[in-house]
Amino acid sequence: MIKGSLVALATPLFEESLEVDWQALEKLVSWHVAEGTNGIVAVGTTGESATLSVDEHQRVIRFVVEAAKGRVPVVAGTGANCTREAIALTVAAKNAGADACLLVTPYYNKPSQEGLYQHYKKIAENVDIQQILYNVPGRTACDLETATVARLAEVTNIVGVKDATGDIGRGTALLAAVTSEFAVYSGDDGTAQALMSLGGCGNISVTANIVPAEMSAMCAAALSGDVERAKALDAPLRDLHRALFVESNPIPVKWALMRMGLIEDALRLPLTSLEREHWFDVEAAMRSVGIGLK
Repeated sequence: MIKGSLVALATPLFEESLEVDWQALEKLVSWHVAEGTNGIVAVGTTGESATLSVDEHQRVIRFVVEAAKGRVPVVAGTGANCTREAIALTVAAKNAGADACLLVTPYYNKPSQEGLYQHYKKIAENVDIQQILYNVPGRTACDLETATVARLAEVTNIVGVKDATGDIGRGTALLAAVTSEFAVYSGDDGTAQALMSLGGCGNISVTANIVPAEMSAMCAAALSGDVERAKALDAPLRDLHRALFVESNPIPVKWALMRMGLIEDALRLPLTSLEREHWFDVEAAMRSVGIGLK
């Protein structure tokens, strides 16, 4: 079980060509290792999985695994709204050397709970790699209910769930429905500290892209049971948690990384750069935690 702060890594692109910036990606991976990030999630929502081709998707996963060099575990985003495609992506991630896979609920086609159960069970049966369910109904229009998670937790290589609802009541119910061996990750930075203090095992984080050391320290405190220290470490980050969602993720976080001089501010359509009206808000949140801007 991977514990702590897992960064939902942004995928750097060149501003003019919109091709993947492999040099910047390698630097980001090395920076996260040095800053104490406990795991790297490649090609999740923040990694713009929706606008990468299948070939690019697989290449980024292979590249991140190679760049990590076994220093931190790599979780590959391999979800799809087609079960066959999700299986193919998960096979590719396993072959690339990923430690686990993160599988978002099938978006748009809105399956039933039985359909979700069969979808995930089929992937798990076909690919022998640890798999983490990913529930983010605000983006997918598909909600993986707690009872369905509990059923899926009985499948041997389904080892956890990323709950991005931001609903602590929902997270508490999840923790009560599964054993301690099944990992419940927060997928919402604003409520991650609270969920970990209740028994969650980590946070798959957008904010960790910007302040990896601080997020790692907060997660470590929460997981050690030091609730007061975790709260104290999280408090200065709350404006940043909020500011990184003033527009759809990963628009604000890529703009923030650009202001830090780490990547170019480049996204593929239909995503566009952060609107000027939000610049001051994101800058102020960054400055409040001592980030130097370029």
